[in-house]
Amino acid sequence: MGNSLGNLSTINGSTISTLVEPPPLQRFKSDQDPNFGFPNGRKPRVMKATEAEMISARLPHRYRDYCAHDLINYKACRKHNFPFVLKCHHEKHLYEQCQYDDYVLRFMETERSRRLKEREERIAKKRAKEELE
Repeated sequence: MGNSLGNLSTINGSTISTLVEPPPLQRFKSDQDPNFGFPNGRKPRVMKATEAEMISARLPHRYRDYCAHDLINYKACRKHNFPFVLKCHHEKHLYEQCQYDDYVLRFMETERSRRLKEREERIAKKRAKEELE
């Protein structure tokens, strides 16, 4: 069982609470140069919502990503139109589309990293084969 303080456990009839800090999210880190294959470099991703906006909107840390601005708009629309929250379907769609686009981008980056790693292995095998000959 958990609570706001941490995990509760029972030992010999005594309840003990331990403070537990959740581990940070492990985002995918590529070993390759992120600008490899891009002669002019890549356009950096920019957060549209500031940290202050996310704090004032009381967004949990797990939702503070590149789509936070759409989630803030969606939550504001729900608050403004309550109890007719179905009027916010457009904001909900924008948020879900942003989440999907972010997922696709992360997936493509993972695939790119995998292919670059396979390319390095092929080149290494080719060099090793040429050295043996």
